[in-house]
Amino acid sequence: MLGYAMLPIGIRLGTIIEFPVRQSSTDHRGETNMAEILEFKPNPFNGAVIDRSLLPADPDEFDVRLAVSMEQWSDDGFLTVWLDIPKAKSALIPKAIDRGFDFHHTGDDYILLTHYLVEGSHIPPFATHYIGIGGVVLTPERELLVVREKYGVGGRPPTLKLPGGALQAGEHLGQAVEREVLEETGVKAVFESIACFRQWHGYRYGKSDIYFVGKLRPLSKEIVMQADEIQECLWMPVDEFIASDSIANFNKQIVRAALESDGIVQSFIEGFGGPESREYFMPRHLIDGLSVVPFPVDPPTAP
Repeated sequence: MLGYAMLPIGIRLGTIIEFPVRQSSTDHRGETNMAEILEFKPNPFNGAVIDRSLLPADPDEFDVRLAVSMEQWSDDGFLTVWLDIPKAKSALIPKAIDRGFDFHHTGDDYILLTHYLVEGSHIPPFATHYIGIGGVVLTPERELLVVREKYGVGGRPPTLKLPGGALQAGEHLGQAVEREVLEETGVKAVFESIACFRQWHGYRYGKSDIYFVGKLRPLSKEIVMQADEIQECLWMPVDEFIASDSIANFNKQIVRAALESDGIVQSFIEGFGGPESREYFMPRHLIDGLSVVPFPVDPPTAP
């Protein structure tokens, strides 16, 4: 007699759903084998998320267990299956593809595949945007810090622009632009606010891009240029920058936005996680120290 261990996997409409640890399957010789259901947990999209740490290393064993697992999950009312395969077990990928899985996204050491048990179910797409930030670093004498990169975009020669770059994983906007300005120019500056931002669809690999523009106050003026990426770095009268025919109109307008607006300020709202994982940008007058509080000067980093 087939034995079952009744284990709760989730709660739907107040009912604990249970599943058997083993099911029977038929191999290519027509013989019946007992196969264990792959270890998993449910997610908020009514999907079965397979435990990557307990995946079998043998592709044939994986294939048999995946087949009976999918049958069981379908019977249990799951809508989708999420399969995270580590690089060390990449031999399992063809078996998953043969079972109808599709690529969702990949990381440095894994690939995530998904499968619809019920067509039309919802599987959220992977990240859709890149995030970058540039810095308007302006002295009291209205001198603007600008750089000229070594290489232009789209075959065009490089022109003077703001220092800046892409955010690193887990990095806040203010800290990112302070880091980028320091790396490219050697100038230490303090982030004050966000002046504006731009969204661009079709940026890279079919993804979109959001570029924020931050206002910064310089703490030093000595330039130590990052020679690997930058060919020129200088302090330039901001009015000359805006009036120049050689400066792209986009760069002029985002500098004007920083000059003519107070922007929105990095802050924090209690009750929705900590400052290591969240930041809020609010008009300065709403930061009252109660409902909206100033952002920590040295925020903790995200785990």
